[in-house]
Amino acid sequence: MKLLIGDKNYSSWSMRPWLLFKHFGIPFEEVPVELGEPNTKSAILAHAPTGPGKVPCLIDENGSAIWDSLAIAETLAERFAQHALWPRDAKARAHARSISAEMHSGFGELRSNMWMNIRASFPGKNGTPGALADIARIDAIWRGCLDTYGGPFLFGEFGIADAMYAPVVMRFTTWQPALSEAAAAYVRRVTALPAVKAWIDGALGESHAIPYQDVCP
Repeated sequence: MKLLIGDKNYSSWSMRPWLLFKHFGIPFEEVPVELGEPNTKSAILAHAPTGPGKVPCLIDENGSAIWDSLAIAETLAERFAQHALWPRDAKARAHARSISAEMHSGFGELRSNMWMNIRASFPGKNGTPGALADIARIDAIWRGCLDTYGGPFLFGEFGIADAMYAPVVMRFTTWQPALSEAAAAYVRRVTALPAVKAWIDGALGESHAIPYQDVCP
């Protein structure tokens, strides 16, 4: 399988499925595509002509394209059922799907005002009322999951829900908003994961720079 991804420094959507492949040891070929360039879309379409020309995009063994981070995550959960990408318990699984979908479709103020830029540091900046409201909601989600399922990750062991929120962890490291101690500790645990550290190392090794508005939020 091939996974088309954007710049590791910026592409929050690409980070999610990449972490799942890496963390669970699922073999894949990484195909990097620089974002914000005149040929970005054509480079993606060269691999996945039936898709929308965006990353991430998974090309399976049969050449079929699966795009969108959550769709790729669901595909991996189906094909690699030996790994608990979603919680095994049905009630916990429904909860994990709900908060993953909320992350997937929500938190627009946070995305717009505190974009992902791993190489940067903007402590205390862009704390608009809307962004702070999104942060408070995420903090509450994390605390609720950690209290309910006992940690160390949102549903016990690292899974899709954690991967969906991993780009938020990167944002919080860059922008450093005030967090509860439980949320701050969760940020530290996610950052310390080998797969996450590998993604961060990759981002730090890139030199490509683009305006934030050209990046998928």
